[in-house]
Amino acid sequence: MQYIQVTFTFQNIEAYQQDLLISDLADIGFNTFEDTAKGFSAFIEGDQFQESALKNLLTDAIGDTLEYSYEVAEIAGQNWNEEWEKNFEPLIISDQCYVRATFHAPRPEYPFEIVIDPKMAFGTGHHQTTTMMMEYILTMDLEGKKVLDMGCGTGILAFLAAKKGATALTAIDYDQVCYESTVENAALNNIDGIEIICGGKEVIPDTAFDVILANINRNILLDQIDRYSAVLKAGGSIVYSGFYESPDLEMIKTASAAVGIEYQDHKKINDWVAARFIKK
Repeated sequence: MQYIQVTFTFQNIEAYQQDLLISDLADIGFNTFEDTAKGFSAFIEGDQFQESALKNLLTDAIGDTLEYSYEVAEIAGQNWNEEWEKNFEPLIISDQCYVRATFHAPRPEYPFEIVIDPKMAFGTGHHQTTTMMMEYILTMDLEGKKVLDMGCGTGILAFLAAKKGATALTAIDYDQVCYESTVENAALNNIDGIEIICGGKEVIPDTAFDVILANINRNILLDQIDRYSAVLKAGGSIVYSGFYESPDLEMIKTASAAVGIEYQDHKKINDWVAARFIKK
């Protein structure tokens, strides 16, 4: 599969400004981001890229407030996988979960280990949103629970839920690369009892979940909250991430409350937020 890499160079940009721009880029289809010495690179599937949409976004989001330039290049998926292998470092979450690639040594001293083969797919645990989602999962009683991982990326959240005792899992992502990555990584982690589906909210099974994990972005969450409520058991938990504290969290709270899902608490790393809710 062919990808488009857009490399942004800034004269001076604050971390929060970069995070906001990345969030906006995710809204128009960019799904992977990599820091560079003077900015960052953003990646999108070739058939989804529209430079006119990118220019409009940059005009609205940045205007004349920052001095920047960008370059567009085509990149083969396999080349990106090689770059992942060069840069992927193991990660430890809450001193309990060790996330590594196949080319790293195991660390049996940690109670949970997840193996993720680097692919052109979001969700290795390194991004703040994934880290916070995993921190929440590590505090939850998931023994025998039915869990939906929506926007599963590499499948990492579903895999941790399985290792915490969840026995029926559904992992969904609209991106074909993410779907294939989750299938491969499920085998690497010996995950049983998982249904992996390629699609959006329309493919969510008509069943009752105990827990929903949704690490996507604000706009997609707002569009899908009604469907989450329809398949979440009364008393069930939902953890959202992929958005910012302001103004996004209040928007998520309002939309959730309208369908009987009540805010409980949230975590924050830099400006990124993960928030826990319970269905009444």
